[in-house]
Amino acid sequence: MGSDLASVGVLVTSVSRDAIDGAVTQCGVGPKRRDGKLPAHVTAYLTMAMCLFAEDDYEEVATKVTGALDRFGCWDASWSAPTSGGISQARQRLGRATLAEVFERVAEPVAERELPGAWLRNWRVLAIDGFEVDVPDTPSNRAEFAYAGSGANRSAFPKARVVALAEAGTHVFLAAEVDSIAVGEKTLAMRLYPRLRRTEVLTADRGFYSFAAWGRAAGTGAQLLWRAPTQLDLPLVEVLTDGTYTSVLVNPKIRGARRRQIVTAARAGGDIDPSQAHLVRVVEYDVPDRAGNGTGELVVLLTTITDPGAARADELAEAYYLRWEEETANDQLKTHLRGPGKVLRSRLADLVHQEIWAWLIVHYALARLIAQAAQAAEIDPDRISFTRVLRLVRRSATGSAAVSP
Repeated sequence: MGSDLASVGVLVTSVSRDAIDGAVTQCGVGPKRRDGKLPAHVTAYLTMAMCLFAEDDYEEVATKVTGALDRFGCWDASWSAPTSGGISQARQRLGRATLAEVFERVAEPVAERELPGAWLRNWRVLAIDGFEVDVPDTPSNRAEFAYAGSGANRSAFPKARVVALAEAGTHVFLAAEVDSIAVGEKTLAMRLYPRLRRTEVLTADRGFYSFAAWGRAAGTGAQLLWRAPTQLDLPLVEVLTDGTYTSVLVNPKIRGARRRQIVTAARAGGDIDPSQAHLVRVVEYDVPDRAGNGTGELVVLLTTITDPGAARADELAEAYYLRWEEETANDQLKTHLRGPGKVLRSRLADLVHQEIWAWLIVHYALARLIAQAAQAAEIDPDRISFTRVLRLVRRSATGSAAVSP
C-alpha cells in the first residue's frame, strides 16, 4: 500500500478530478468567471475530507488536506487556506446534487471472481438495507426531514433515512437513496431496484418484501434471494429433487376462486402473468437457538433461481447469510467513520444531502482500497481491519502526504 494511496490520495484515486468536473458541469454549479471563490472541485474534496475528519472544524480540515490536494493537482500552493465562512459559502454553491452525481459516476463493483464471499456461482451477491442519520435541529432540517416517534418518544433530532445497495463481498455501496425518516425503507428501495443487473443476485431481509417490490426487482432480470415474511401464503406447486419446492407469490388483490385457479395453473406448468403471480423456489432450514433453550428458528427463503442445478439449497442459504455484510458496512459508516451517536454537521437541508453523499463516497474509497489490498493478498476483505485502515489514512492525510505507512 503506497503512501499515495494511504493519504488524501485514497480519495483522489477513487474519485478522480474528471468525475468531479463532470458532475459539476452536469449540475451547473461551476464558476462562471474567475472571482477568487473556492473552486467547485476543491469544495467537493474538502467536503469529503470533512467526513474523513468528522471531529474537526472546517478550517482544521482545510489545513490538514490542502497540501495533499496540491500534490494531486487539485490545489494551488499559492492559495491561502479557506476560512470556515468561505467553505460554508462554497458548499452552498456546490448544492445538494453534485456529490450525488459524483457518487453515481465513481461507485462500481470491485470484487474479482476469486474473492471469497462475493459470488453465488456466476452472480455477484448484493444486499439491500437501510439506516438512519441524526441531523442538526434547525428550521431548514426540520422542514426537510422529520422526527422519529412522537410525544414523549419523539427523537431528539430530525433524522434522514438512507437505503443502499452494497456489494456483499467488499462492503462497497453501489447505489443509495436519501430522504426523510418519514419516507419508509420499502419506498426508497423501490427507487433502487431498477439499478439491478442480470449478473447480480440481490439478498434482502423480510422487511423489504411486498408483491410489488418482488415484481419490480425481478423484472430487471437480476436474481432474488429474499427472506419470506411471516404468515406469507406459499402454496406447494412442486417438490424438487433437493427437498426445496416451488410456489407462487400471488398478487394479494386476487382472492378466492381466481387465486385458486392461478395456483392450479402453476401446478400444471401453465404460463403465469407477472402482474398476477410469480413462480418462486422456497428454501427452508432451521437455525439453532444460540441461547440453548431448544426453540431455534425456521428461516424461509424465496428465490427466482428455480433450478436446483443452478444453485443448491446450501449455496442459497450461505449466500443469504452474506446479506449481513451490509450491516457491517453500515457499522463502518456510523460507528467508525462518523462516530457513534454523532450528529451530522450540516445545518441546511441541502448541505445534509451533500454531506451524506460525501460520507458514502469516503466509505466507498476506503472499502475499495481494502478490497484491492485483500485481492492482491488473496485474502477475505473481512480480515483487514476497517478501523486500522481508517486510522492510517487519517494519520497520513496531512501536509504533503509523504508519511510512509
